[in-house]
Formats: sequence, structure tokens, C-alpha cells
Amino acid sequence: MSDKDRLYDAFGEIAYAIAKADGLIDQEEINKLTEIIDNHPWASNIKWSFNYEWLRDEDAEVIYKKAITRCYDHGPSPEYKQFIDLMNEIAKASHGVDEKESAMIESFSKDLINQFMKDYEAIHKRD
Repeated sequence: MSDKDRLYDAFGEIAYAIAKADGLIDQEEINKLTEIIDNHPWASNIKWSFNYEWLRDEDAEVIYKKAITRCYDHGPSPEYKQFIDLMNEIAKASHGVDEKESAMIESFSKDLINQFMKDYEAIHKRD
């Protein structure tokens, strides 16, 4: 599996985690995911990953941690903006954004920034 494959698997996992954060996945959230990624070149990877976690009925936090770790491993990427936009749109799709969804979206941005800052500092300590 390529680095890009793993990144877009994480994209599907993050979509699953945000949809599941409020306890259940609504049809509106699935429809929004499909609408957003329908023409994306990696749509099949994203959908497969989302569906895989959904069929397993995994805990949203567990999947979030798995996905954010993949993002850390991948490193900085312009795709993360799309991830955050997707998370917001899925969260809004069904009854608006609740506290758990909002916290997960905020955490994603902060977690990535914190990790990449640590990586940056570690690199510069070696110099």
C-alpha cells in the first residue's frame, strides 16, 4: 500500500469517526460524504475505508487515533484542509454539529500542528 493509499484510508477513517462521534451514523452523513467525494480521484479508497469501519462498528475515538497516527506518519500535506472541510460538512449534515463532533474537528487541527511542531523541533535539535 502506497503512502497516498494510507493517507486516503485515513481520510475515510476520519469521515467515519466524525460521523460516529455522536453515537450513530445517519443517512444524511453518508449522503454528504458521497456528495463531497464523489468526483475525488481517491473516492473508492475513502468509501472503502469508511465502510470497513462502519461494518465493524468501531469506536469513533479508536478510529480517530488510528487515522491521526497515519496522518502523523504521512507528514504535512495540503490534503488536511480537505479533511477538515469534510469533517465539518459531515458533522453539519445531521442535526448540526454537536459537542463531540466539534471537539474532534478541533482536536484534529491541534493534534496535527502539535505533532508537526514536535517533528520540526526534533529535526532542528540535531543541527
